[in-house]
Amino acid sequence: MDAPDGSAAVTERSDAARNRARLLEAARRLVSEHGAEHVTMEAVAKEAGVGKGTLFRRFGNREGLLRALLNETEAEFHEAYTYGPPHLGPGATPADRLTAFGCTLIDRVATATDLGAALERHLRPRSRNASDTGRAFHRHVSTLLREAGVDADHDVLAYALLAFTTFETAHYLSRECGIPADRLQATWTDLVRLVTRPDGFSMGLSHI
Repeated sequence: MDAPDGSAAVTERSDAARNRARLLEAARRLVSEHGAEHVTMEAVAKEAGVGKGTLFRRFGNREGLLRALLNETEAEFHEAYTYGPPHLGPGATPADRLTAFGCTLIDRVATATDLGAALERHLRPRSRNASDTGRAFHRHVSTLLREAGVDADHDVLAYALLAFTTFETAHYLSRECGIPADRLQATWTDLVRLVTRPDGFSMGLSHI
């Protein structure tokens, strides 16, 4: 029976939060060390020092656990580009923030040890655009385009720009075509420069 002041319920919630954090940290270590494809529920429970039943109750199954870890990782990136220091975060011009955002995404895909890219590669979501992360990316890019004064359809243009940073595109260009990450980042920088300068679109259309 709960105490009159609800302290037992608060303690239970605190224990559940600690267990969740412990399990996600254990999964993070194992994915980093062995790769997502080799991580099992049994190994995570053992690493975290909790019963396997606790793990299944909390996340349902292995995919649920890995998706929760992916969401946590993307939440950290969201914090960085929303509230972190410039140029990625506030305090820089919209064009500089947009450049930093795309370059960071490309770097994450190109870095074999990046947890978010590793999990995205393993889970293969049906579409980044349809995910919470994808929608947040789109809102961010669309907002920066609007703040930069770009005279265009910001929402559709944001999708066009983000298509260059998807895992499929960046992975294909870097791994299959052998294009180094710094060259992809330079191309992203050129794209941002072209769309954010006042005569960017008119210059491009004059050659069509």
